[in-house]
Amino acid sequence: MSTTLSPKRWWVLMPTVFITYSLAYVDRANYGFAAAGGMAEDLGITPGISALLGSLFFLGYFFFQIPGTIYAERRSARRLIFACLVAWSALATATGLVSNIGLLAAIRFLLGVTEAAVMPAMLVYLSHWFTRAERSRANTFLILGNPATILWMSVLSGYLVGHGDWRLMFIIEGLPGLAWAVVWWFTVSDRPRDAGWLSDAETEAIEERLRAEQGDLKEVKNYAEAFRDRRVWLLCVQYFCWSIGIYGFVLWLPSIIRNAQHVDMVHTGWLSAGPYVAAVVGMLVISWGSDRVLNRRHFVWPPLAIAGAAFIGSYALGPAHFAWSYTLLIVAGFGLYAPYGPFFAIIPELLPRNVAGGAIALVNSIGALGGFAGSYGVGVVNGIAGSSAPGYLTMGLAMIAAAVLSLLVRPATEADATPNTSGRQPPSVTDSDRYSPNQGFRHAL
Repeated sequence: MSTTLSPKRWWVLMPTVFITYSLAYVDRANYGFAAAGGMAEDLGITPGISALLGSLFFLGYFFFQIPGTIYAERRSARRLIFACLVAWSALATATGLVSNIGLLAAIRFLLGVTEAAVMPAMLVYLSHWFTRAERSRANTFLILGNPATILWMSVLSGYLVGHGDWRLMFIIEGLPGLAWAVVWWFTVSDRPRDAGWLSDAETEAIEERLRAEQGDLKEVKNYAEAFRDRRVWLLCVQYFCWSIGIYGFVLWLPSIIRNAQHVDMVHTGWLSAGPYVAAVVGMLVISWGSDRVLNRRHFVWPPLAIAGAAFIGSYALGPAHFAWSYTLLIVAGFGLYAPYGPFFAIIPELLPRNVAGGAIALVNSIGALGGFAGSYGVGVVNGIAGSSAPGYLTMGLAMIAAAVLSLLVRPATEADATPNTSGRQPPSVTDSDRYSPNQGFRHAL
């Protein structure tokens, strides 16, 4: 099957999902700037409490992943994400108005609740629009909102805290989501058949291709069966370890830089942006390569191992060699983010559509526990030691473990994967599926 699929999907949908996920990610990362920029002194927060507050987000995030994602699959990702956008934007703005630790703790937890289903629901949403040979890149354009947001947010937050205060930062960075909720509602359709900007022929071509791709996946009757799959739990543990590294990095990078260099918040913001430039480049290159050869594992584990080695190298160098240590942090930024696209393409290539969304939510929720461990654990360890060195070691070992676990799960796209037992012929993947020059964003990669 070599019919060229509509390139309009890329131009209409990807900017919208990119901006939406970008706005969701702001309040996960700007807490680190508030912690380094005066919030602790204003509210009387100790280092241990600061680490706990930063990580409370992930507890709320953990509990509401699966039910939210099931709703998105069975009913409407569009309605769910609209409601989440309004709720998290209001809570993010309210963070700038808190007067005590109790209110801050409640808001951090509720932010996790309101954002819990957004990422897995978005991944489910994209699986309704993009084929297997496109999926790593589609996932990447979504998750690119993560490092790209931190890139501009690091600079903006540094200026807002440096020339105003942490309250102003939360208010200004929280309000845009309320306006964007309106854009989301009027732009997005749940499935191709609901989109007025696709012709009937274009809709049928997309949906036929997606139906055909289910042919080489073993039938799984329900979520209980999917959640007993050994491969799903290997991915859960892998993502737990990965999240220790990534969220320890995201939340505490501003404090690590400021404590090492004793610079003001504006310079801290610029230095914090550096690793995310490498992250953006890495995500684009790795996702293109993964889709190009339809391999996931071997585009996931090497960047994770590189990130682990970079963290361990920073630990070995210590704060006395900041220039070299900072260079390794840029390398770590590349390795931490580059594999996201192919990683989240794995589950739809292991499990059929009726249960893949729930499995993605399970993996992401266990990753949230890793985010809690990384944000809280790294903050506590650094606070006790009075330096960032133990945090580097913790993140490095976690990333090495994630790299090893990545090798243990084979998606159906690999030539040596488990043979088809469904009795149906798997869909072919042609050159036009992979890199037709008429495929919009695909050609850009």
